[in-house]
Amino acid sequence: MSKKLEDREIREILVKAKNIAVVGLSVNREKDSYRVAEYLRENGYRIIPVNPAAEEIMGLKSYPDLASVPEKVDIVNVFRRSEHLPRLVEEALGIKAGCIWAQLGVADEKAAAKAAAGGVPVVMDRCIKIEHRRLCGKADGHE
Repeated sequence: MSKKLEDREIREILVKAKNIAVVGLSVNREKDSYRVAEYLRENGYRIIPVNPAAEEIMGLKSYPDLASVPEKVDIVNVFRRSEHLPRLVEEALGIKAGCIWAQLGVADEKAAAKAAAGGVPVVMDRCIKIEHRRLCGKADGHE
């Protein structure tokens, strides 16, 4: 079983991060991925859409995969089903991402263990928006 991060470790990841690649970001404003990305952007993060089916999302260039992203990714925020996590962990390790964050309902212990072995912390089955609000405070915003 992978190491479960403590609140202070998660807060540190959120405070230090600047660029968040949202894998599976939808063009549909009603989807959770869009609403979460919008919240993150409003709180000072740079959002990098990763969705091979879209050229642009939220007025931002969308990339087909993590390897295509031309800049450093601090957090890979995953809005894909759990069975996609092993491949996404490989991609995240390949780009030397700072953290892999799998949204609510998304988890794969073997993939998380592989990421941790590669020195990349993993947060699974947790909503980044909920955790940011809880640990960093909405009024506080992103530092």
